[in-house]
Amino acid sequence: MAETDSPPLGKYLASSDKKTRDKAVKSLAAFLSDPSRDELPKLEMAKLWKGIFYCFWMSDKPLVQQALATELAEILLSISNLSVSLAFLRGFWEAIVREWGGIDRLRMDKYYMLVRRFVNATFRLLMRNNWKSSACKDYISIISHRGGPLCPDDARLPPSLIYHIADIYLEELDKALGNPPTESPLPAPLTALLSPFFTLAARTTNNITFQRIQSSVLDPLFVAFGSPDEDEEDEDEPRSRKRPRLSVVTYDNLVSNSCSTDPKREGALETGQLRKILLRRMFDIASEQDSRDSNRRKLYAIWKSNWDDEEEGDDDDSKVVDAT
Repeated sequence: MAETDSPPLGKYLASSDKKTRDKAVKSLAAFLSDPSRDELPKLEMAKLWKGIFYCFWMSDKPLVQQALATELAEILLSISNLSVSLAFLRGFWEAIVREWGGIDRLRMDKYYMLVRRFVNATFRLLMRNNWKSSACKDYISIISHRGGPLCPDDARLPPSLIYHIADIYLEELDKALGNPPTESPLPAPLTALLSPFFTLAARTTNNITFQRIQSSVLDPLFVAFGSPDEDEEDEDEPRSRKRPRLSVVTYDNLVSNSCSTDPKREGALETGQLRKILLRRMFDIASEQDSRDSNRRKLYAIWKSNWDDEEEGDDDDSKVVDAT
């Protein structure tokens, strides 16, 4: 089999012999990183990822698992053609969603690690391409549409996968922003990157999924982007009116280098301004017709508890919430 003519066959990737698997992975990286390479047909990509999935399945030592997880995720960045990278990413998520239910308890931790590596590599890929609007749109489609891990309309999605992505999402985005490919990286477009969680929170039928998104994404996000004088709250103010204090990391890179949707035009936005934009986006998604009534009420409550009462126009928005 010529390495440059076709991708490694699944039987080589899933071989019981480590040397054979290692050679197949290197052959795969060389094949996909060829600048003249077009996207593989969907069926071919599915077959390829089935082989990759079981290649990782066969890795049985912690250091081997860590090295392989990193090597596989770095393929995203070794591919020079962005559309091919995104096609490879789509194949990854479709394989993970498809195969997740068959992962046994003893192997689950290493697949959690693999997902973490791919989430981080994806952010670095988008950052390397200056958060190109079309690339971000394709990425959101990959994770949010049918076959993706955050699809709001697929009740068959494994909850544990959703929970893990929610748990690591902000952390890995912050890590990626802290390790930029250039000295002056463009800010991350948070409205686009976080909309899948707003939509899933608005439409999920699983209360635990909603709670996990709130505790792992929404609450830490709005605390991280809190007002500068948040620590000077009036101690006489009723506890119910105070924002929750969470023992979470501060996401310094995320806070200092993020925008709403257009990195080149907006530049890094002031935290208070961006916080209100994100709250408004969450509010708008909650207001959509497809949102579940119970979820809408909970998202409105999160919006209301985080919105500054002094902001001009708050009274009108409060009336909208109070009327629901």
